[in-house]
Amino acid sequence: MAILCAGQLMVILDGTIVNVALPSIQSDLGFSQSSLAWVVNAYLIPFGGLLLLSGRFGDLIGRKRVFTTGLTVFTAASLLCGLAQSPGMLLVSRFVQGVGGAVTSSVTLAMIVTMFTEPKERAKAIGVYSFVQSAGGTIGLLAGGVLTQAISWHWIFFVNVPIGVVAVLMAARKLSAERGTGLGKSTDVVGAVLITAALMGAVYTIVETADYGWGSSHTLGFGLGSIALIIAFVVRQLKAEAPLLPPRMFRLRNVSGALGTHTLMISGMFSFQFLAVLYMQNVLGFDQVQTGFGVVPVSILIGLMSLFLSPRLIARFGAKTVLLAALVLIVIGLGAMGQVSANGAYFTDVFPATLPLGIGFGMAMPSLAGLAMSGATPKDSGLASGMFNTMQQVGAALGLAILSTLAASHAKNLIADGTASGTAYTSGYQLAFRVAACFVLGAAVVAVTVLRTPPKPQAAPAVSAQPAKDTASA
Repeated sequence: MAILCAGQLMVILDGTIVNVALPSIQSDLGFSQSSLAWVVNAYLIPFGGLLLLSGRFGDLIGRKRVFTTGLTVFTAASLLCGLAQSPGMLLVSRFVQGVGGAVTSSVTLAMIVTMFTEPKERAKAIGVYSFVQSAGGTIGLLAGGVLTQAISWHWIFFVNVPIGVVAVLMAARKLSAERGTGLGKSTDVVGAVLITAALMGAVYTIVETADYGWGSSHTLGFGLGSIALIIAFVVRQLKAEAPLLPPRMFRLRNVSGALGTHTLMISGMFSFQFLAVLYMQNVLGFDQVQTGFGVVPVSILIGLMSLFLSPRLIARFGAKTVLLAALVLIVIGLGAMGQVSANGAYFTDVFPATLPLGIGFGMAMPSLAGLAMSGATPKDSGLASGMFNTMQQVGAALGLAILSTLAASHAKNLIADGTASGTAYTSGYQLAFRVAACFVLGAAVVAVTVLRTPPKPQAAPAVSAQPAKDTASA
């Protein structure tokens, strides 16, 4: 359990540790404001595109082999990221890091569920796993600020290397090997390549609109190319013997509804850390450590809600009711961030928004996961879990691309008209936060119209009441 959580901690930590160091990376390597999002997206896109295929490989060739391979790739790529001296080298290394992260993360939860079969133990193990994910976000924000300010941004990547080496060696010795079903026609490599290329093309198109404009031949050409790849992926899924995303999954109402809600919510929520970091550093003048502590309240609240309060609320009021309340809180938080001032202060502009954002997101994630899994049959539960994780990465990448581009383009136009840079940047962030709130509002609309409250389980006989309670907790 410790080895698996160490690997997952590295993957989660790397998703947030970069955020605080973005301004330093930008000034050192010469990234433009709009292309800076690619430091994050170069990691997220292969991560989201390869989760399903990596999980399938775990079933085919053995999860231990997949886990150790992914962890090795991730560790080596972290070293290359730390050594990067140009934007191109950093982005390529981040892409490889995303591949390693996807391979590692895709089988971690499946291995934990396989290891702990007794309901009470499984519930504890999944609780620890969830806590590690939340703690990884907090540690990443703090470590990113401390390492960047005390040494340099290169060390936010170097810190992964000793942890990764130890985890790989321990995994090889301690994890039990399991035989897979064997490689065959069921591996949809073509589907994975198509969807990854389509997503990369779509995000690239959106990011580059800040330089080329929405109606340019560059934007239209790459946009149409991305759409063509998506269509090819859909056709592939309809014809493939064992598709990466079987069309039948989208006929399951709660699965498709939860995926749509999840994607829109993540598209709006994920922008908070990226844009809030830029606001605190570019407008409020925070250093890296101050910025890290500035967004920590959100991560702490998410962890506390996910572990302790959300399960009780869901048991009492139902997952859909809790989800809707959570989405309202997130909209309120993002709306508050849409009112930040160029002459503002942390405790009047940013901190009040962290409370509804942290509480709302901590309530939303367990609710959404439960609704998604309730709509899947036992035969499709593993696939539904993979789709849920994949859409989280897709929503994060696309939302960040859209919102960061909106903020950069708006600020650029204002500066060109003679507006002071601080005021222009603030106006761009305000616009992006308001659009993010609209994304989450759209998620609430999908939740209300598509999701259905799962039927309550039949009451168990008195003799089996305690095991039934344990299973519900799990």
